[in-house]
Amino acid sequence: MEKFKSVKESQVSITELMLPSHSNFGGKVHGGYILNLMDQIAFACASKHSQQYCVTASVNRVNFLNPIEVGELVTLKASINYTGRTSMVVGVRVESENITSGKRKHCNSSYFTMVAKGEDGKNVPVPGLIVSDNQGVRRFARSKYRKLEAQQRDTKFEPKSFKSIDYLKELENENIKIDLM
Repeated sequence: MEKFKSVKESQVSITELMLPSHSNFGGKVHGGYILNLMDQIAFACASKHSQQYCVTASVNRVNFLNPIEVGELVTLKASINYTGRTSMVVGVRVESENITSGKRKHCNSSYFTMVAKGEDGKNVPVPGLIVSDNQGVRRFARSKYRKLEAQQRDTKFEPKSFKSIDYLKELENENIKIDLM
């Protein structure tokens, strides 16, 4: 296994024509179908980087910014933003293009945490990441802090240590009726 790999070595992109079979009841491309494509390209990118079978550990924030129409081309781009010991954060960007007008839309971006697995199913180390520009440093740092924030958030709301009283005042102006006995 190589000790470090560049971002470019594992970048992947795919383009697919959106068909009527991909649409939801509203006539737009189904978000679940797009999520499936995003997971596939994240897998391909992480597997290419690690040269191992990879699994999805988590998906961070998927915001659907613009609808995708049947008949549009959808391009997904993936690259490694962060590497830990056995995990990688894959940034995925989704764009659609109207093939008659050429107009492009950014539809969403998301971050998939992928874990490399060995033949025995256990986590295995992955190559580190070589970044060669400020954008790469920004993405790596952002992923590191996103990971730390998620750990803090999870710890803060664990059932054993959570105290409702600490949040009652904060929740007063929310759409909630609290009736604690």
